[in-house]
Amino acid sequence: MKSSNRNLSRGDGRRLGNAALIAFMLGSLLLLSLLRARFSPIGKTGEAMKAEEQQGLRKGSAKIEETVDDATAASTAAEEEEEEIQPKATDTSTSGSSASVSTAAAVANHDQLPKPVCYETSRRSDTCEASGDVRVQGRTQTVHIRPLEKEWKVKPYCRKHDAFAQSHVKEWTLRPLSSSSPHCTVNSSGSGLTAFVLSTGGFTGNLFHDYTDVLIPAFITSRRFHGEVQFLVSSYKSWWTSRYLQIFQQLSNYEVLDIDADDEVRCYDKAVVGPTFHKELGVDASKTPSPGYSMVDFRAMLRQAFGLERAAAEPSGDRWDIRRRPRLLIISRKHTRAFLNERAMADMAMSLGFDVRVGEPDVSTDVGKFARLVNSADVMVGVHGAGLTNMLFLPAGAVLVQIVPYGGLEWLARGTFKEPSPDMRIHYLEYMIQLDETTLSEQYAKDDPVLRDPASIHKQGWDKLKTVYLDKQNVRPHLGRLKITFMEALKLLPHGRGQSN
Repeated sequence: MKSSNRNLSRGDGRRLGNAALIAFMLGSLLLLSLLRARFSPIGKTGEAMKAEEQQGLRKGSAKIEETVDDATAASTAAEEEEEEIQPKATDTSTSGSSASVSTAAAVANHDQLPKPVCYETSRRSDTCEASGDVRVQGRTQTVHIRPLEKEWKVKPYCRKHDAFAQSHVKEWTLRPLSSSSPHCTVNSSGSGLTAFVLSTGGFTGNLFHDYTDVLIPAFITSRRFHGEVQFLVSSYKSWWTSRYLQIFQQLSNYEVLDIDADDEVRCYDKAVVGPTFHKELGVDASKTPSPGYSMVDFRAMLRQAFGLERAAAEPSGDRWDIRRRPRLLIISRKHTRAFLNERAMADMAMSLGFDVRVGEPDVSTDVGKFARLVNSADVMVGVHGAGLTNMLFLPAGAVLVQIVPYGGLEWLARGTFKEPSPDMRIHYLEYMIQLDETTLSEQYAKDDPVLRDPASIHKQGWDKLKTVYLDKQNVRPHLGRLKITFMEALKLLPHGRGQSN
């Protein structure tokens, strides 16, 4: 019996020793993963880094036998979760890397490590920043820099995971300054001016992408310069730049340049190539320079740019002013996802006491004029689509009602407009279209997978999903159900509370 107890104790000791070794190895690997994620330079793919870490885990598992299998699974799960919240190395093909740092120094001073010239600011964006002798040669999409040790390449548009979008974005090269580099023809050196290169290629022209891919990232990147930044726009579209010129003028004290068509060699003290993306229609204040700025600041900038009067959804103090009645704005669509009973919807809303307006924004719509219409509203309702991006102009405390088309699109509605709402201080309500409210029920048999099993259509890819549920569908909301939603919206507004008519 004593011998048995002694053997059991030794087995426990071996297991404890293995556990300690496992903990040490996993701790080291996790710390290395964090360091790589935080300071991942352009030039090494996330897949390559992940493969290295998994290879290390496999080597450890061969030595520590079966107990490491569970630990490896836990480490892999932690690594996948880490990728959701930390930048990972880009998959863009570039040359150059950050200066090497010893592992010991990295462990001791990882918060003080210098960032490489080009680095991944999110899974959607790469940004390059350099100071010194900066010479921008727009015709060749080249920035010559001293000091710079290695060449870097970047596409300055916040959708790097989308090959189709990137195919419409020109690549820029950051190159070490040499004796053969061109001389300045327009010299802003010594003025403290920063050159900011960004692209309006990709999906610009779609309101949602205009703000998500370009304008909000431009705000995130340039706000810290307090106007002392010049926008150098690649893949320039004159109509697009004119459309949003008032926003650029809020961010910069200088002319916006069509840099691809520029014959000058422009010299600056600093260059930023590529804007920084945080999230869909959003700003992560924790990632902005101290004291930080947020979507509240972006929306305040929009009000300034377009002369919007209402910061908050409050009724007029004049009892005879029609604005004492809450205003409901219907975002109208004519081609896809259109309301087939729009007039009846408006009549029902008026019966509840709303002052109703209908707006149909498109690419030719005057941005400022439509922004003022949206800003006058207390409730905005529309079917999922780019038009709902106009929520940016709603006053704080207003209500957005998103009509979600049939087809299991809750995830799409959530990521595009539901999740951004709280940061804009906007109330959010959702109305889900049922089978008897969609024209798809008229186009397909009852037992067709389109109606019976939307998930099977989703599995066929985005193009199929979009064609069926976004491009072929119009809706006819049930007025009784929609009335309940509108009444919920009324309860969220201050209109009429404690006031006599």
